[in-house]
Amino acid sequence: MDLHRALVHGPAMRLLLNILWFVLGGWISGTLWLLAGVLLAITIIGLPWTPAAFRIAGFSYWPFGRVIVERDTGAVSVLLNILWLLLAGWWLALHHLVLAAGLAVTIIGIPFAWQHVKLAMLSLIPVGKGVAEV
Repeated sequence: MDLHRALVHGPAMRLLLNILWFVLGGWISGTLWLLAGVLLAITIIGLPWTPAAFRIAGFSYWPFGRVIVERDTGAVSVLLNILWLLLAGWWLALHHLVLAAGLAVTIIGIPFAWQHVKLAMLSLIPVGKGVAEV
């Protein structure tokens, strides 16, 4: 492994990026995803979306070194994602885009802004997604 790959993809760099991520807005993102999951769990109707919200909350707190993967793309997932988009996905995506815009104005913030853009896209269709370690 060359030095560049070791620095960019190594455990120490991932730890540093995750700590910076958490301080620069990851705690807000993760907390909003947890709030969405709790609000969904309170109702019987919202229970199908609760696991996805909690799974993505953990990813929002600590994303570097992890990726989002497809788990299920069946008809039920599509229906749940459409309802999610209308009820909660748009405001979670909006908050990620606002944070991305604020972070993108600095060179150091660009990787974090890009992560928020990816989370904004995920916010729109979270059902059927999983988190895997890289």
